[in-house]
Order: sequence, then C-alpha cells, then structure tokens
Amino acid sequence: MSSAPPITITRLDLQRLERLLDSLEDFGAGAVALQAELDRAEVVGHDEVPAGVVTMNSRVHCREESSGKDYHLTLVYPQDAGGEGRVSILAPVGSALLGLSVGQHIDWVGPSGKSLKLALLAVEYQPEAAGEYSRPA
Repeated sequence: MSSAPPITITRLDLQRLERLLDSLEDFGAGAVALQAELDRAEVVGHDEVPAGVVTMNSRVHCREESSGKDYHLTLVYPQDAGGEGRVSILAPVGSALLGLSVGQHIDWVGPSGKSLKLALLAVEYQPEAAGEYSRPA
C-alpha cells in the first residue's frame, strides 16, 4: 500500500467520530482503520476547512483509475448507510475518503479483495461549505 496522503478533518467531525468509536461494542477492522485516520489527521475548526476536503456527510465524485469507473458517494455515519451511494465511515472506502482533498488518490481494497486506486475528482457537496454545521451525529 502506498503512503497515505495528508488529510484534514474538522474538530466537530473528530469529536463525533471519537464518540462513535467509543460506543462500538465490536471494535473491528473498520474502527481500527478509522482510528488510524483520526490519529494522523490535521484537525481544523469547521469554519477553516477548505471546500475541497471530504468531511462527514460530504458528497464526492471519484474515479477508480484502472477501470475508469466513476462513483458518486456520500460519506455517512453507520446508521445512515445503506442507501444508494451512501458509504459508512466504518467501511474501508469511507475511512479512506475522510479528510481527502480534491486531486488526491487513495488505495483501498474493494469488496472483491482487489486493490483499487481512487482519485478524488470533486467534492460536490460539503456541509461546512454550505454553512450546515449542526447535522446530528
């Protein structure tokens, strides 16, 4: 796996995600991966995060580089996952997307077990850029 790109998260997302991790009875691989991302992230205020950074409840456009397949995904808390394009923060691609900036690439293992490379093309919606800070955790 290549070295992970630098990531930025908001203090509010960090607090909510730490609460989520504290509440888990089964601290599985998804939780371990998320904790590792939180530990290495640069933390900023919700009013300081650049618009091109993936935060919780952001909708993103990314492309899998080998196939050229485009994905439109929304990064959500586990209880909100399951709908079309809604990815849990505890899924491997969810924790990998958190804090990425447009133009960065991530490596992740897809459902088939194959290693994939995703490029973040756009953050189509970010709650902070839209002035929406009070989304419930």
